[in-house]
Amino acid sequence: MLSYRHIYHAGNFADVFKHVVLVQLLRALARKDTPFCVLDTHAGVGRYDLSADEAQKNREFANGVLRLLDCADRPEAVEDYLARVRSENAESETFTHYPGSPRLIRALLRPQDRLVLSELHKTDHAQLKQLFAGDAQVAVHLQDAYQGLKAFLPPKEKRGLVLIDPPYERKDEYERVAASLQMAHARWPTGVYAIWYPIMSRSLAQRFHTAIAATGIRKILRAELCIEDDTDRTRFTGSGLLIVNPPWPLQDEIAAVSPWLWNCLAPDKRGGAGVDWLVRE
Repeated sequence: MLSYRHIYHAGNFADVFKHVVLVQLLRALARKDTPFCVLDTHAGVGRYDLSADEAQKNREFANGVLRLLDCADRPEAVEDYLARVRSENAESETFTHYPGSPRLIRALLRPQDRLVLSELHKTDHAQLKQLFAGDAQVAVHLQDAYQGLKAFLPPKEKRGLVLIDPPYERKDEYERVAASLQMAHARWPTGVYAIWYPIMSRSLAQRFHTAIAATGIRKILRAELCIEDDTDRTRFTGSGLLIVNPPWPLQDEIAAVSPWLWNCLAPDKRGGAGVDWLVRE
């Protein structure tokens, strides 16, 4: 399992892949005029200072978001994502801050949309609360992520997205995610769910996929980007997303941008990227 504080990893290759797809998901939801709600179950602090000692320790962002700036012919989806990152650094010529998922989501909400943030860590919650103070479209809750799935679903809008992005520190986290997804889907079967997971070994990822498939939920898209070859050792080699009820044409959009991201973010050209159906409709 991971020993995880996101400030050490903010803006790394896994964040880039996850957040490029997240922006595409939000764009897809916004194609209809009717309002939607987003629930971010593991919100963190919302915005990360890349000049902080923790971020500077390994400088993972240098091989993530900063690497994109050196790669030519950036696809529209990547430029869209980078525009959100640049907006967090309007007063700086360089990227000194990185937006977590709450800030990315908020930037793409329309006036009729709503964001619900859940964070259990008290210090992180306090920072998150301050970050969105006075914002009527954002609700910040000091709450366990999985309890939040019970408390906030289904939303009154009846449309929207649930982002489940745990730190995977607990040995049973994969099983908790699968059980919680099954419960949430039973409460709100028409919602879109995006579940991020680290790829640390192929056998562990396959165990997670099996647990998710065993829930009986249909229409689950799987997208992965790996910058190293698969290994049976516990190493962070890739980033994955499982998306329940993906809006059209998300599969084609991910398939179009993933090879470019892999080519840019995997300098040794190991690993790979792809999108397929874990469970079809």
